[in-house]
Amino acid sequence: MSRLRHLAGTVRFRITALATLAVLLVLVVTGYGLVVMQRRLLTETVDEAITQNADEISSALAHGKDPGTLTALGEDDTVAQVVIDGEVQDHSPKLAGRGPLGEAPPSGDRQTIRTVKGLLDENVPFRLLTRQVHTSKGDTLVFVAGTIDDIDESTATLGRILTGAVPAVAALLAALIWWLIGRTLRPVEAIRSEVAEIGGSDLHRRVPAPPGDDEIARLAHTMNHMLERVDHSAQRQQRFVADASHELRSPLTRIRAALEVDLAHPDQADTEATQRSVLEEAVGLQRLVDDLLHLARSDAVQTRVTRHEPVDLDDLLVRLARRLRNDGRVGVDIGGVTAAQVHGDPDQLARAVANLVDNAARHARTQVRFTLAETDGVAVLSVSDDGPGIPAEQQERIFERFTRLDEARNSATGGAGLGLAIARDIIEQHHGRVRVDPDHHPGARFVVTLPLNNGN
Repeated sequence: MSRLRHLAGTVRFRITALATLAVLLVLVVTGYGLVVMQRRLLTETVDEAITQNADEISSALAHGKDPGTLTALGEDDTVAQVVIDGEVQDHSPKLAGRGPLGEAPPSGDRQTIRTVKGLLDENVPFRLLTRQVHTSKGDTLVFVAGTIDDIDESTATLGRILTGAVPAVAALLAALIWWLIGRTLRPVEAIRSEVAEIGGSDLHRRVPAPPGDDEIARLAHTMNHMLERVDHSAQRQQRFVADASHELRSPLTRIRAALEVDLAHPDQADTEATQRSVLEEAVGLQRLVDDLLHLARSDAVQTRVTRHEPVDLDDLLVRLARRLRNDGRVGVDIGGVTAAQVHGDPDQLARAVANLVDNAARHARTQVRFTLAETDGVAVLSVSDDGPGIPAEQQERIFERFTRLDEARNSATGGAGLGLAIARDIIEQHHGRVRVDPDHHPGARFVVTLPLNNGN
């Protein structure tokens, strides 16, 4: 019983049932129409025959001749009668002793044809033609009747044939539709079965894609593309968790080591130095956690530009330049900075540009240079340094998370490898673009383009 309920709820069953009902309805209507049409055609054939007989009799009476056809009519299924002034003047042998077969046609009608019973046998139907003919002997009525019992038998036989054939054809069609739909949906079931078996550790698996470019093939390709995106996202999340764990472990290990050394040798402990070291590590951890939170929200499609304000990029660069000068490690050149205003979140844009500046300051030998200009509806900002530069094959990879180059730009220079990834994420959210200038030597030059503030 449960299996029947399950089958009744399937698409295959519903489509088969609906298609079979529709075809069955069409067959029933068509069969009924066929029976009606056959009866009408056979009846019209009988009507034409008795009309022709009536024409012959009427023509003979109109010319004062004896309609000798009446005797011949009695030999088949057609009978005739001639009535003049209410008296039967002539008739077929089968009508011997019968009075008039009917009344005259209604006033204004010359002839009527109708179906009657009881002319010869109560159970035998006839088509009776009544015609009024004007002759020299007076008002004359001509009656001609033809049996239609063969018509009833023929249509009844056809009805019985159709009564048996229509359900049989519908059942055969239902079986054919069931088979065809099952064959058509077989790839869908294969897709469903494969997806049902794919777990969190099997995201590399793909569903079978049938050949061609029909709806099922496109469904399979779409499903595989989705699995590929999910697989990529899961791998990226796993790498993110692994990298984040590694980055968090290092400062925590250094903090623990410093505290354990002080506890193990309290007489030699430099409490103030340890506190400063732990504070620096804590500040670094807070910065790392903030970066991880930003990236996590970005991956969850939660981070969006929520503030839309005019942002003066030249003021932002001046503040960053002042901070670098106060550090005193590298020189700063802002001679190429001109006024440029964009629209967006001031805090996010400040964080993105600060990450670029910190990266340049970390790797510069002697100087960091800023430029800013407006051109073709965009603000073009660049941050360059005179450090070791970035190999051409690494100029896109450096924007990936937790990326440190193996040579000069490695973990020894500081940072968790998240600053450039965050900078690109923020800039792209502001409909901008950041890239490495491949023609800048020596050192590295990052170029940012952002749409100018149009006043909206």
